[in-house]
Parts: sequence; C-alpha cells; structure tokens
Amino acid sequence: MIIVIDGPAGSGKSSTAKAVADKLDIQYLDSGALYRTLTLIYLESGKDKTKFFELLNQKSISFYYTDGAFNVSIGKQNITDHLRTVEVSEHVSTVAAMLKSREHVNRLMRKAVQQGAWIAEGRDLGTAVFPDAELKFFMVADLDTRAERRYKELKAKGTDITKDEVKKRILERDRKDSQRKSDPLRKADDAIKVDTSEMTFEQQVNFICSKITDKFQRLLKY
Repeated sequence: MIIVIDGPAGSGKSSTAKAVADKLDIQYLDSGALYRTLTLIYLESGKDKTKFFELLNQKSISFYYTDGAFNVSIGKQNITDHLRTVEVSEHVSTVAAMLKSREHVNRLMRKAVQQGAWIAEGRDLGTAVFPDAELKFFMVADLDTRAERRYKELKAKGTDITKDEVKKRILERDRKDSQRKSDPLRKADDAIKVDTSEMTFEQQVNFICSKITDKFQRLLKY
C-alpha cells in the first residue's frame, strides 16, 4: 500500500510524512533525498551529463528509514549528512529535471514499495510515480511560511544564510519544478489539498492520519 504527499518546497511534506509514518507504524520514503543523492553523483561528475549517467549506472543506491531518519547510502558509504548542503540544494532542480534521473529514482521507489505499507513524499508522486496510490495529499503553504520553515531548518544545521536568500531559492525552485518538461509539479485531481499556512504541526499530522485511518484502518495492520 502506498500513500503519497506532494507539494512545493517548504510546505512541510518531509516532517509531516515522517511523523505520520511514526504514528501509524508504516514505512517512510523520501523522494527528495534520492534526488539529492543523484545530485551528489552529478557534482562528482563535474556536472558533466554524460559522465554523470555513466557514474549513476555504476553506483548502487540503498536506503532505509529508522529512528526518525531516512538514511541513504551509495555503495557502502552512508551519505545522508551530505544531502542538505547548499551546493546540493542549488543543483538538485537541474538533476531532477533530467528525464533519465527521474526514471532512475522512480524505479528505485517503485521497487521499494512492493511490500508493506508506505508513505512517500515528493513533488510528482501522485501524478507520475504512483498515479494509482491508495490515497494522495497535496500540501501547500504561503511563501513566507515556507521560507521561515526552511530558514529555521538550515540555521539549525549551521548553514550561513539569510531569510531573503531562502525565499529567493524557494521561488526559483517553484519555478523550475512547475515548468520542467518531465513530470512538472502539480496537484493530482484526486489529491486532498492540505493548506498548512495556519495549521500547527500537530494539526496537520492529525488531519492526515485521520484521513488514512478512516480509509485504511484494516489494511494498516499488515
């Protein structure tokens, strides 16, 4: 069973999906972390597309969720701590816009969710990756709220950045995500819209959990 949460940067997808996974005791899948993993490989290639895809085909990517953290490894090396750097953030949209990148990540995700119950979050899961997902959510929030959330997240990690810079990057990410040719960001017709601008974190988690348990109470006990 797969449940998906889509939405723009800073809308609260990651933290909410992890909290829902923990509360309902299901697996969590972070598609953004997988694109950031590919971005690390892209940077390793010197931003050369041909070399990038050669390296990508040579490397083994694995991931697992435990103790509130989505861990990713390339080969035997856990690279989770390197995924949220400013350099990766600046190039992840470029990598995510490449059709071959999206196909690679989609294969990884589809293979992972073949067994058990999962909640995944991203930008095109309900429209492109899992169009037949059992339940879909689309999270949104106003720009100031999203920028504030991302700013606090980055400052907590020790990143030297201003709120204005964060806001500019979110706007640019929104533009790239919504205008890319391959699977642009958009709300699936059958997705439940969740505007978190005026919701507390607990409220948004409880809202999504209630929708899931109302529909899948028996299925969650797998």
